[in-house]
Amino acid sequence: MATKAEVIQIRAEPKRRPQSLTAMTWRRFRRHRLGIISMFILVVVVASALLAPVIKPEGFSKLDPRNRNLPPSADYTLGTDAVGRDVFARLLYGGQTSMMVSVVAVSISFVIGVTLGAVSGYYGGMVDIIIQRLVEVVAAMPALIIILSFVAVYGANIYNTMIILGLFGWSGLCRFVRGQVLQVREMDYVLASRSLGGGSSFIITNHVLPNVVPYLTIIVAFSFSSMILVETSLSYLGLGVQAPTPSWGNMVGEASSMLNLEQRWWLWMPAGLAITLTVLSINFIGDALRDALDPNTIID
Repeated sequence: MATKAEVIQIRAEPKRRPQSLTAMTWRRFRRHRLGIISMFILVVVVASALLAPVIKPEGFSKLDPRNRNLPPSADYTLGTDAVGRDVFARLLYGGQTSMMVSVVAVSISFVIGVTLGAVSGYYGGMVDIIIQRLVEVVAAMPALIIILSFVAVYGANIYNTMIILGLFGWSGLCRFVRGQVLQVREMDYVLASRSLGGGSSFIITNHVLPNVVPYLTIIVAFSFSSMILVETSLSYLGLGVQAPTPSWGNMVGEASSMLNLEQRWWLWMPAGLAITLTVLSINFIGDALRDALDPNTIID
């Protein structure tokens, strides 16, 4: 039995208010130093790309034929290319292009993957079987052959790149959402809503998906880095964003020339470093989010 002093001490202790999942996740995320540093780097990279029209209002296509293939200098921070265009301006606008491609492609795959995954996991049965067979078909398709065929028919440009990346990047997301929905649909609050007459669409949108979406941030974070790398590969091969529109991928493609690779490093190395920093930052942020959302330690 508690003594009078212990009772007074218990009453004096301030009551801890219950925290939401978002608040607990942010509190734990802030302890992850690498995640915070990566977030800062990513913010700088994204802000630089978005503010490209302010930093370089003359644009990325201004030609200066008298100053071609110049190394970095006071006049040209990252030098010039073979036709006299400012490499720094093209790096900024190229980041804008690569990020736009990634955002649109991830958005397309997000809508398809989340929708099919939620329907598959919630309804089960024949619906689940049909959707999962579709997922297996899409995952088994040779992506490069499909992309080559798509480009041959519709041409290579930024819009086709976004569409094709989005249409073939949702299978893993769909499987993840299905697995999460299979767990959530058996929770007491879902069963209670169903017993009170809640429709399937109401339950999915108001009870199931809100409890799945926080964990999707991890998958989406890794999806962004994957899309950036895929766009880089396609543009490097000439199947993605086409010149004169700059992207980090087609800027790295300058390294395909042995002369540029050995003597004109400023044409391709800045874009390569930008890709590396962006992808690593997104991956580290994804790792930090995964640790912050770890159910084994979420209530510390």
